[in-house]
Amino acid sequence: MFRCLKTFTLTLALSVFGAPAWSADVQWFGQAAYKITTSRDQVILIDPFITGNPLTPDEHKDLAALGDVDLILVTHGHGDHIGDTGEIARMTGAKVALNADMGHTFRTLGIVPADQLIRFNKGGPIEPLEGVTVTMTHAEHSSEVVHANPETGAEQVYPGGEPAGYIIELSNGPTLYHAGDTGVFSDMAFIADYYRPDVAFLPIGGHFTMDPAHAAYAVENLLKTEIVVPMHYGTFPPLKGTPEAFKEALGDDYQGNVVVMEPGETRQF
Repeated sequence: MFRCLKTFTLTLALSVFGAPAWSADVQWFGQAAYKITTSRDQVILIDPFITGNPLTPDEHKDLAALGDVDLILVTHGHGDHIGDTGEIARMTGAKVALNADMGHTFRTLGIVPADQLIRFNKGGPIEPLEGVTVTMTHAEHSSEVVHANPETGAEQVYPGGEPAGYIIELSNGPTLYHAGDTGVFSDMAFIADYYRPDVAFLPIGGHFTMDPAHAAYAVENLLKTEIVVPMHYGTFPPLKGTPEAFKEALGDDYQGNVVVMEPGETRQF
């Protein structure tokens, strides 16, 4: 009952008033890269693949324009998700939270200074910022870190730990689920039941992740989240899924709200 009331309130506020009193500003750069600004003006980046992202508008590729960054969450070790993490961390002093094994790789390769790393894992939540609770969830994918040897320039592959998604609970704000790169997995039902996310950011591109049909199945049968933001599509040729195909797969009976964002756009949730 609480979940239904909370979600109805959020959806009504989005459609009638533009944004609820308890809200977060969310900017999408394309692929799985997001900037979240909380009601306390804390800034969280997820998978900040920005300067090399074909979808990121040129006016948003200046990392200095990000301003202060408090926290970076990295879902897994692939280059289109690590992106500019190292440079942003050095520029801003932001903490970088990620799976414990990939944290060791980042430390030993010098990608992020050790004192800025928050190494954690699936299980209990952490509170890396005041009023921000983050829980790492399962994701059905792979993870490795490809890094150029500074002496030879040759690419080498290092451990990336396990891929992940994140539940981000904001005090006086919504609960967000960033699924990372993933296929459908049955424990999405647990995520829905236990964390009750208000908004789900789900990959729909296919090939490496869920395609529109699989993402629609996840929404309708497992997550049942009433506000869904499609991501991880259109960036590279294999990612053929589209928001239109996702909506079609959901069908006319779907009562939720599919929020399609343009790269560089900011929405309030």
